Amino acid sequence: MPIIDIHIHLSDIDSFHRTASDLSKVDYTAAGLKAEFDKNDVILGIGMGVTEQTKGAFPDSGSPNPMGLDLEEEVPSFLMECVGINPNRLAGGQAQEELDRIEARMQAPEVAGIKLYAGYYHYYVHDKIYAPVYELAAKYSLPVVIHTGDTYSMNGLLKYSHPLTVDELAYQQRGVNFMICHLGDPWVMDAAEVVAKNPNVYADLSGLVVGDRPHFERFMKEALFMDHFRRALVYCDHYEKMLFGTDWPLAPIGLYAEFIRRLVPEQHHEKVFYRNAFELFPRIGQRIAELRKESL
Repeated sequence: MPIIDIHIHLSDIDSFHRTASDLSKVDYTAAGLKAEFDKNDVILGIGMGVTEQTKGAFPDSGSPNPMGLDLEEEVPSFLMECVGINPNRLAGGQAQEELDRIEARMQAPEVAGIKLYAGYYHYYVHDKIYAPVYELAAKYSLPVVIHTGDTYSMNGLLKYSHPLTVDELAYQQRGVNFMICHLGDPWVMDAAEVVAKNPNVYADLSGLVVGDRPHFERFMKEALFMDHFRRALVYCDHYEKMLFGTDWPLAPIGLYAEFIRRLVPEQHHEKVFYRNAFELFPRIGQRIAELRKESL
């Protein structure tokens, strides 16, 4: 079965480098990612744009918009990108220049959506500072992907990343589709309710475990841990709105796919691992067609 990984990273972020070398033991390069894609039948990935200007500064308040995938000189053809937004740069006299650059990047065919780092940046997602970004999302029919739940930095503030904040946003912006990242973990039941209630809200299942095989094995054998997520999936009962993502390099792709296969009932695997991505990200169909043509 082909797989689309809708949540990976390929940015020169110090914490990603350290996680790859110390915890997940993956080769954090484009070549390393391609090798994992090929081994696990992943035909396309979507990278979450984010940058830091100073080593270890993530979330970097000085990063200019739009934030992209800057680990290597070029974004490989097997990846699309969600344009990362630094809201700190959307206030003040330079805001329009920042928005102009964001819009210019959104017009590129390899851009699949927009990424907000709620919690990392200290703004609620329904704050008026994001209003022009949502206008652009509606204009170009692109989804907005939102970090929710725990932050991979002690500098984040959890009140901004709670999935319930997306409920108000979804109500205000019915013309835009949103994706809650990480199923809002640890608030997975709240995220499940937001997805079930709002027709324009989806969720990804990325980043629920970080590490290598021994770490995964320990958690996959723990019934309480697995039931924490299963309860939310069963309660939501909208597998057509759940998407597979790994949060690579936080975990090896094959190992993470094995974990999600244990969580999601088998009859929903094709939707979660593949088909649902086409519903949320309208541009991926064209990109996959191009990749298939190139391989002939």
